[in-house]
Amino acid sequence: MEEKKLDPYQLIGFVLIALIMTWMLMRQQEQNLNNQAKVKSESESIRESENKLLRQNSKQSNKESVGPENLNYSSLKEEEFYQLENNFIKIVISSKGGQITKANLKKFDNYLKEPLNLVDNNQTTDLVFRLIDGRQINTSKLNFQINKNKSKKGRLSIQAFFAEDTWIEFQYSLLPDSYLLNYSITSSNLQGIMDVSEQNRLEWSLKSFRNSKSVEYENRYTELTYGYENDKVNELSISGIDEEKVDEIQWISYKQHFFNSILIPEEKINNVVLKSENLVQSEDKKEKYTKFYSSVIPLNGSGDFNFKFKWYFGPSQYSTLSNYNIGIEKSVNYGWGIFGWINKYIFIPLFNFISSFMPFGISIIIMTIIVRLAMSPVTYRSYVSQVKMKILRPEIEEINKKFSKDAVKRQQETMSLYSRAGANPMSGCLPALVQLPVFYALFSFFPVAFALRQKSFLWADDLSSYDSILELPFNIPFYGDHISLFPILASIAIFIYTMMTMGQQQPPPQPGMPNMKFIMYLMPLMMLFFFNNYSSGLSLYYFVSNLLTILLMVVIKNFVVNESKILLQIEENKKKPRRVSGFSAR
Repeated sequence: MEEKKLDPYQLIGFVLIALIMTWMLMRQQEQNLNNQAKVKSESESIRESENKLLRQNSKQSNKESVGPENLNYSSLKEEEFYQLENNFIKIVISSKGGQITKANLKKFDNYLKEPLNLVDNNQTTDLVFRLIDGRQINTSKLNFQINKNKSKKGRLSIQAFFAEDTWIEFQYSLLPDSYLLNYSITSSNLQGIMDVSEQNRLEWSLKSFRNSKSVEYENRYTELTYGYENDKVNELSISGIDEEKVDEIQWISYKQHFFNSILIPEEKINNVVLKSENLVQSEDKKEKYTKFYSSVIPLNGSGDFNFKFKWYFGPSQYSTLSNYNIGIEKSVNYGWGIFGWINKYIFIPLFNFISSFMPFGISIIIMTIIVRLAMSPVTYRSYVSQVKMKILRPEIEEINKKFSKDAVKRQQETMSLYSRAGANPMSGCLPALVQLPVFYALFSFFPVAFALRQKSFLWADDLSSYDSILELPFNIPFYGDHISLFPILASIAIFIYTMMTMGQQQPPPQPGMPNMKFIMYLMPLMMLFFFNNYSSGLSLYYFVSNLLTILLMVVIKNFVVNESKILLQIEENKKKPRRVSGFSAR
């Protein structure tokens, strides 16, 4: 075996490697020390420059000056907060970005009895533009200071300086006893340092807070709506992520069910990008937010900024919004077309009148009684039609048996019987169609009726939310983790009404037709599940409405309609010669 000896070249190689590594480590350490000294020197230089700048500013009316050549986003002083307040709202504005950090509605609280803040560090307003050297400016990162010459009670003017005579200014003014805030953006001498070829924009984003017991129910009415063109109104989807680009924007509403944050530009704006994202995945008591909203608003102009807006932070109440006469009351969705018309011109004035001197729960009952009495002629005609169909049922069954194998002949004989008897199977459906606009209008009215918010009645502590009588230790899919009583009562009333009308409302089922009994019995069960998380005021209306309908039908049956007379009338009609139309005669 070969004997292992130390190779002198290997030894020299190891020594050289060790020397090189030692030299590199010493060099790196020296560079680190130099870099630290350099950073320290630069930091001291910056601090000295800042101190010098502050000393200069103290001689120049305390103005901050940051030239475009050394512009940075570091604050020269600590963040400060400025406050605007009236009897309705308190607005807090930060020197960091000059933007609103809090909007507190002083007359309201949330479902936890906590102060209701539409904004509480959940909103960002950012003016974005670019300098001629390519750098992008975001005002949300700039430091602003108060302009004492323009600021006074109810008005705040704050400025961010690029140079002594180059600045951006935000002005906020709050009127007494108003939810409306005036907001303007102006600047001076920016055209010398701003790249006018780039599109300037205002970016406004907000995460809407949860304010109600049922986050899923609240989220159904939490949506981004906007007014555009000539008083048209549209909205983004309440589910998933939705985005649109819109021209001629008049206002943008970040609606939070019963409350609203609305931005209103002085002039219509084109190419506005609107986005809404649903943040609610399930009915969870820990959910804090419902939606994320964002808007990118182009600010056209080739020189200094001069843009004016209004901001509304307040209740989403039709009467309150309409007082400002700027069209933002259309952000409250009372239904489209005729349904919205019925609500705005009939149900809202009627309910406001009744509730002005009666408790809100009683007001719902009284309004329901008025509506049912107004629709009683329709109920009467519907019942008379049902009686006629009940009388004709034996003859219809006989026709079905006789022509069971001839569908065409069966249909001809059935229609001939209806014609001779003076009965119309569709007359029982027409009253329901007449009542449909009223039904849907009230379905749209109660969920957005701000007046019902936090108003109690019987066991319901809030008529705008569900009326839980029992909290469950588990969650039932499509039902919830609680039991509401008004939906149960409404479902029972619907079931009784169905039992009363089932025997005489429909003709005998034709072969191949669906089982109407199953469909009609399914309605109470659907009502029970669907309305468990809905407004208890709406469930109260349905309960009282169906209860009154049952009472009306009992009165009509026993004291108004005489079935014997209807039977005699049918027999008389059969004896009359049948009128033949011109087409049939030919």
